[in-house]
This record gives sequence, structure tokens and C-alpha cells, in this order.
Amino acid sequence: MATLIPDNIDFAAYLDDTDAQHKVRPASAFADDVVAFYHSPTGSVGDRMPWQKTYDRIRFRPGEVTLWGGMNGHGKSLVLGQIGLSLAVQRRRVCIASMEMRPAMTLARICRQSFGANQPDIGFIHEFHRATDGLLYLYDQQGSVKAAKILAVIRYCADRLKMDHFVIDSLMKLGIGEDDYNGQKAIVDSLTVVARDFGIHIHLVAHSRKARDEFAAPGKMDVKGTGTITDQVDNVVTVWRNKVKEREIQDGKNDRSSEPDALLICDKQRNGEWEGKVALWFDPRSFQYLENGVDAPRQVILTGNRK
Repeated sequence: MATLIPDNIDFAAYLDDTDAQHKVRPASAFADDVVAFYHSPTGSVGDRMPWQKTYDRIRFRPGEVTLWGGMNGHGKSLVLGQIGLSLAVQRRRVCIASMEMRPAMTLARICRQSFGANQPDIGFIHEFHRATDGLLYLYDQQGSVKAAKILAVIRYCADRLKMDHFVIDSLMKLGIGEDDYNGQKAIVDSLTVVARDFGIHIHLVAHSRKARDEFAAPGKMDVKGTGTITDQVDNVVTVWRNKVKEREIQDGKNDRSSEPDALLICDKQRNGEWEGKVALWFDPRSFQYLENGVDAPRQVILTGNRK
């Protein structure tokens, strides 16, 4: 079954800051990295999202931090759950620290996305947990957690469990006030250091500021808190839900039926060349986001595990 990382593990050995000193090395030491950047046998460097049209646009590279922005209720956690499932299919180890939701609920939603419908049968649920064993982990902590503690958990996961990805949902659950801009800057800076030093990709959820309405898609300048947050991270992706379309459908109108249900908006990709918008369609039965409006949800099957 998916592994829970309880809060009572002794993380003392991982509470100290990592060595952030820059090492001076000759350019020739990076030759293999530059070759991989241009001539990776799998094409673009980094792990993929589940949607094929994103493969050559945005990737999740080791040692980076991706900030996930968006308004409350616009699907950030659902999107990240589906991405976490896709990463497990790619045989990557993922840990989700959702301080806003119980682990069982997080897993129930991901299992539903894997099943492709709203009521996974008991046999499928057990097979899902067997297949994700050694690939999918959850940090069993609800409510706020101190920033130093979450950094220790990430170091532990990267060092002991060889984790590839770590999801923090969300920044405001790290014991930092909305107006504590120095505290926000410090924790995001520390996350970038840990990601770099341990070669793990960190996904950080941050809510957008309250807007006049929810009908216009926010961007990286709308992330709640200090503007230096988006300066420090490597990638910024906003999740936006098309509430105008939803409202018109509720009113019996069909004028926007061809419009997407959601957008992924990449406003920053430091080590990639693409920025722009990706249109997605939402299937409420499976909780899956689909490539287009005519696709049907499919089961996402994982075979075996990686320990």
C-alpha cells in the first residue's frame, strides 16, 4: 500500500541546513550535463505531466522547485494528484505532504483518478495500493508544520527513501504569516537549496490573492505573499477553473461548450524554453483532467512496484 511517513520519526539528523556553499568547478566537469540537455535519449530532460501535449513544453527536472498558484477551489490539489499518479507510472517516487487533507482522502481521490470512474471496486483499490507501494508516499501530518520540520522531512525522503518528487500543500501551512514576507522568502530560499543539494523536485502550492471575481485567470504576479517567491522558484504554473463556463451551463446556456474547463498557465520555466497555456477538460466522475473535450477517461494502471 502507499507508505505513510508519520510525524513521530526522529528527523533530528536532517534538521540542520544543507551546505549552501557554491563549489568552484571547471566548465569541463559539466560536459555530460550539457550533452544530456541537448541530446537526451528520451527527448526533453525531466519528468512528464500526464497530458501528451505538454511533453515537449514543460518538464519537472531534478533539483528544481515548481510553484503551483491559483485561487481556492480551482483544482490545484486534484491536478497535482493526477500528476503524482503519472509520475508513479514513470516509476518515480513521490511524497505528498497535504496538511489540508487527510492521507486517506488524498489517496481516495488519486485512486479514483486511476480507476477512471467514481466508484473503484474493492479489488481495484487493493491492486492500486499494491502497485503504488514503493512509489507513492504521504506525510501523515494535518494542520500547520514548522518550516524547519518540513525541510527535515524532505531531506529524509531524498536521502533515506531516494524520493524524486515532494509535494507541499501548501505554503501557508508552514507556520508563516501571510504578511511575514521575510519568513516566506527564507523558506522558499531554503526549499530551493534542498532541491538543488539533494536533486529532488519540490512542488509548492501557494494560493492566489483574492481578486474581484474568479472569471479572469490569475498569473504569477497574483500569488499571495511576497513577490520574491516567484523570483526564487524555477517554474510557476497556475491552475484556473473556467467558472464562466460552469455558470452558463448551470443557467442552461451552451455558448461556451467548446471552451476548456481549466487552464494550466506556465508563467515561468527557468530551464525550459516554453511558456504559455494548456487547455484541459474535467471529467467529474473520475476526477481526471483530459486532453480535449471528446476524450473519455481511462484507467491508469501501474504494474509492479519499485523498492
